[in-house]
Amino acid sequence: MNPFKKSALNIALATILVAFSVGSYAGETLDTAKVGIASKAQGLERITQTLVAPPFLPEHDQVAKGGPKIIAMTMEVVEKEIEISPGAFVQAMTFDGSNPGPMIVVHVGDYVELTLKNPKTNTLLHNIDFHASTGALGGGTLTHVSPGEQVVLRFKATKAGVFVYHCAPGGVMIPFHIVSGMNGAIMVLPREGLKDEKGQSVSYDKAYYVGEQDWYLPKDESGKYKRYNSPAESMADTMAVMRGLIPTHITFNGKVGALTGENVMTAKVGETVLFLHSEANRDTRIHLIGGHGDLVWPGGSFDDTPLTNQETWSVLGGAGAAVMYTFKQPGTYAYVNHNLIEAVMLGALAEVSVEGKWNNDLMEQLSKPSPIK
Repeated sequence: MNPFKKSALNIALATILVAFSVGSYAGETLDTAKVGIASKAQGLERITQTLVAPPFLPEHDQVAKGGPKIIAMTMEVVEKEIEISPGAFVQAMTFDGSNPGPMIVVHVGDYVELTLKNPKTNTLLHNIDFHASTGALGGGTLTHVSPGEQVVLRFKATKAGVFVYHCAPGGVMIPFHIVSGMNGAIMVLPREGLKDEKGQSVSYDKAYYVGEQDWYLPKDESGKYKRYNSPAESMADTMAVMRGLIPTHITFNGKVGALTGENVMTAKVGETVLFLHSEANRDTRIHLIGGHGDLVWPGGSFDDTPLTNQETWSVLGGAGAAVMYTFKQPGTYAYVNHNLIEAVMLGALAEVSVEGKWNNDLMEQLSKPSPIK
């Protein structure tokens, strides 16, 4: 088939799918005019949170200061091509231009006020579904924005934990947008901060956010990954790969090797690091090679007693997890999806470079490699 005709056919199919999806699983009949309880956000102190690209977190207090506040931020939907591996390009859909989208940090009782912008240069309708929120499909029903529009959503953070957010326009567009990179996470801290398994307060010196992403890239007749001009053009071919449920790539923070080399996560011996991990679509399991999960909050639930001394911890699809570890030895630690096929062959691998002095009491090489006697 002529490539131009095929491209036009794909775009036409995408248009039909969009039209079908908006009325399917979109909650369009919600009546928000019947208010039974008015918002209690009026008069609260207003704080603007400047979002940053992962793996970093915005500036925040681990223990809340004063009463609840309105935490306001802005995110822009960015449709753009990204190279997730050499020669493998995706027509990605993102929050603020990164995969995953930026981590939001608030405390229980705070109000999250998001201004979501969909620039007119984009091609598709978008929205946002906060797993941390209550009602209206996580806000998805109230945040549909076409290219050239913006919307403001405010919700009260009532549950402590790490929660996924993602785009969910409706129907088949939900998985298509998610596997095209349009997801992130929010951390809702207890107002008194984190506590260990004995109920004692704990804090972290650093925090990193790792978003795991499964990608489904189509190939051409010669076996090379195909390249497209827009998300709509790639949709039909991408969905055909998605139906097989086998990712072609699995990345941490949007690219194979994104958290290695010059972009490696860093720490020092004696520092306590909080690792936040999310996967919006598939189950995964995380392991820090050479370290442990001193404290692990499964599902990211900070109201529950954390598990201790875990070697590997699960992250369910559509969920987050939080893990705290105090580094005791210097060196390079591999942070991996412990399906090691997915880590080594598909890309789900990061590194932590730790500075400090070696502790022979914990590990010692008693002899160097030599010929067998």
